Amino acid sequence: MTEDTLGIGDLARRTGVPVRTIRFYCDEGLLEPGRSVGGHRRFDRETVDRLNLVRRLRGLGLGLRSITDVLTGSCSLDEAVAAERAALDREVATLAWRRSVLRAVEESSPADRAARLELLSAVQDGFSAHEVLVRLWHPMTTGPIPPDTAGMFLAVSAPRPPEQPSTGQVVAYASLVVLAADRTLAGHVRASTLAGHERVADLGALHAEVGAACELAFTSVAAGDPPSPGPALDRFVAAHAAALGEGDTPEFRRALNHRTAPDRAAKVRRYWHLAGEVTGEAAPMGVTHTWLLDALDRSVA
Repeated sequence: MTEDTLGIGDLARRTGVPVRTIRFYCDEGLLEPGRSVGGHRRFDRETVDRLNLVRRLRGLGLGLRSITDVLTGSCSLDEAVAAERAALDREVATLAWRRSVLRAVEESSPADRAARLELLSAVQDGFSAHEVLVRLWHPMTTGPIPPDTAGMFLAVSAPRPPEQPSTGQVVAYASLVVLAADRTLAGHVRASTLAGHERVADLGALHAEVGAACELAFTSVAAGDPPSPGPALDRFVAAHAAALGEGDTPEFRRALNHRTAPDRAAKVRRYWHLAGEVTGEAAPMGVTHTWLLDALDRSVA
């Protein structure tokens, strides 16, 4: 038992790992020693490589659970490292959020401080805040909609908090989250343009065409031009007409205008405005979409 094995002291000298740490790893199941006749721990030669791997992974900051998974083959080294990096990314983002929140409180005037404290304290961190936005819009991604289209829709409707948010962005994001929890806004979303989307044969095509219409309107929206008829509105209406198997007629435009009225509600407008403050876009998709709805409303009035 002793000729081809190592004692715990020999193993410590070969790997640079203290004896007490080796004992701890044995107790945790990372190392599986044998026993001599006298009951002392004995380690085979392969344990040197195993312990060196444990030492290196601990040096990278991996926890014992992750290291155990690597040793047992439950996950690969690449998977374990990627998971650890993702966890660190989340931790760094959370710290960046907290720092900006504290700075936002510091920068507020004495008269506004109580209200700002109330607003920012309602949002624990950017990740949980983002989940609130996703819950608001997720019902609009159900049904026969392609996964990539659903993902794009949620990315626009429920923007993630910036990795390094400014004080203005954390205030805007917190306001966005509080608004997303408003029942009135939720009611407008349930009655929005996509309500009854089971009537639409190809939701992916509808989203793509509406997106193309918004791109046509981008320049006008970014320039602050008032909503008006034109190629962008025509493409927007044509997208909805084609999705429902109808033609672009005055009657269809009036019906579409009536059906999209919830999308023009004041709280919906404020939601898209706040989303734009978070993303910093010159003409956010939601704002551009509302611009097209206003153009439609004016054209049929």
